[in-house]
Amino acid sequence: MILSDKQKEFIRKATHRFNLKVGARRCGKTYLDNLYMIPKRIMERKGLDGLYCIFGVSKGTIERNVLQPLRQIYGKNLIDTISSDNTAKLFGEQVYCLGCEKVNQVSKIQGTSIKYAYGDEIAKWNEEVFIMIQASLDKDYSCFDGALNPENQNHWLKKNFIDQIEEKGLDVYVQHYTIFDNPFLSKEFVDNLCKEYAGTVYYDRLILGQWKNAEGIIYRQFADNPSLYIRDNAIDDKGNKINFMIISIGIDYGATQGETEFKATGITPYFKQVWTIDEMKLAGLHTPEEMYEKFVEFYDRVVKDYGKVTHAFGDYGALGQVITFGLNRYLQQHNRPIQVQDCIKGRIVDRIELDCHLFGQQRRFILRKCKYLIEAYSEALWDDKHEDERLDDGTTPIDDLDASEYSIFPFYDKLMTEIKGGY
Repeated sequence: MILSDKQKEFIRKATHRFNLKVGARRCGKTYLDNLYMIPKRIMERKGLDGLYCIFGVSKGTIERNVLQPLRQIYGKNLIDTISSDNTAKLFGEQVYCLGCEKVNQVSKIQGTSIKYAYGDEIAKWNEEVFIMIQASLDKDYSCFDGALNPENQNHWLKKNFIDQIEEKGLDVYVQHYTIFDNPFLSKEFVDNLCKEYAGTVYYDRLILGQWKNAEGIIYRQFADNPSLYIRDNAIDDKGNKINFMIISIGIDYGATQGETEFKATGITPYFKQVWTIDEMKLAGLHTPEEMYEKFVEFYDRVVKDYGKVTHAFGDYGALGQVITFGLNRYLQQHNRPIQVQDCIKGRIVDRIELDCHLFGQQRRFILRKCKYLIEAYSEALWDDKHEDERLDDGTTPIDDLDASEYSIFPFYDKLMTEIKGGY
């Protein structure tokens, strides 16, 4: 078993009630857990009272980040898939696998006793969930291992837990990683990743592994070099028209600003590239029917110019769902083979990170005619009064970014998988 010095250090020192690895992406944090820590902890506690639990942002991220890597190492006979009762058999033991974005997702374990818990992407959890898990680690042998990428300096996990270790005498071990602590990554990969994050808050967080506040221009890569990402036509390097695997339309109904935004996004095969291929901004419309007519006009234009529209996602805030219901009925009546679904909003910081990744790897392109989105990417600022939020005071065109993200974010996992896959 070949391990880095940091990983060996964690094995030696991770003997506490809580054992956390905080730091850069691709530094070997979760690899060590999948290879060694999780199997070790489970085997040590066989036959003892209490539950085994794996917590993540969602069941999907648990499968992707924990169970699938475990399966690749130990085989599907020892690592099961998550069943309808939210459990999976790992090394012959029943393990609960629960998402932690919302409190009600883990309320079923409230009042139970946990003998071992593993936490994936802890910084993305709801704080109340973490507190609930703390209370359930009530055995002398109870133990929690976890890994995370750092976020802002006022994040609840740092402020209310990690920074309180010494003052409260907590039984917690925290190990910090930078990407340079992983000697098994190629120099080319590390150099490329550093270039991709350069100038953004994600360099400090995901390369250097630091808790860092976001400030200033958000999309620094785009704002500094827009010509790298703006194209006149959707053509490949050989001058051929791109045939998109997915064409997705995002809709922001713009209730507060009185503007409705349509953004059409094309995604190439294997999720290699993301293109904004068309947009429409509506202002001063007073009836839903007028908006429905304009959407059909936009839809028909995208189909004519780029091919079949495969998905459409609308904002569900305020009266969004009511408007979407009427829009779907209108589309059905006018024989348009598309149904608008509720968008997946996620955390704004995750939506921003995805775009920054795509810009950094030069996989994100915008047609020059999409002037409103170009302006939005150029001007978007972090809100210095609210951690990891965009400034939304009417001075920058936030609705354009929302509509674009609604069209892209449902494919987050696939696009991030391509990113994490290297070069």
